[in-house]
Amino acid sequence: MDRRIVTAAQMKEIERAANERGIPYLQMMENAGLAAYAQLRARFPQAASLLVVCGKGNNGGDGFVLARAAALDGWQVTVLLAEGEPKTPDAITNYARLEGLQIIVCRDAAALEPQHFRVVADALYGTGFHGSLRPAGRAACAHEAGAFVLALDLPSGIATDTGEVAEGAVSADLTVTFDSYKPLHAAKNSAVYCGEIVCADIGIRCLDDAGA
Repeated sequence: MDRRIVTAAQMKEIERAANERGIPYLQMMENAGLAAYAQLRARFPQAASLLVVCGKGNNGGDGFVLARAAALDGWQVTVLLAEGEPKTPDAITNYARLEGLQIIVCRDAAALEPQHFRVVADALYGTGFHGSLRPAGRAACAHEAGAFVLALDLPSGIATDTGEVAEGAVSADLTVTFDSYKPLHAAKNSAVYCGEIVCADIGIRCLDDAGA
């Protein structure tokens, strides 16, 4: 895939166009979460302990998909609802899909402090983040210490279009971004927080190119 860079607003337009052409937002979320898990699975062939830090929006929804895939594949999965239960429709749907699986759901980051996870997946803040990390977000981000950190789309605490890094931002070992790179992935001050960057196909590029 070429290194095309789009802004947060441009990415929203790409997704809107894909939705109108027959790929629902819910399917895009499913594709994104599964693509991120595929990258994780390629690096960890044996199941291990996984903490998925989920926010209230669609980035958290991607994390729920990843958590579901990992649990079905034998991983020991804990989901941290870092700022409460999901608020967007598709994230709510994917949160409900965790029911009945061997997944621990936690609502208090402090309760996880004695535990060590082999992998932490950061699905807290997506392309809409700007400004400073809220206290709950900073507490959630602190759980990355000593683990392999996978960021979904971008490390939480970094502004998509400017690459501005907030205090306490996640420093990832691997960032899996979706469909296109974003400015923060190329900006010198923020790219170092991304670790290895993989741009994953979520099934909308052909539609997007056709309308470009």
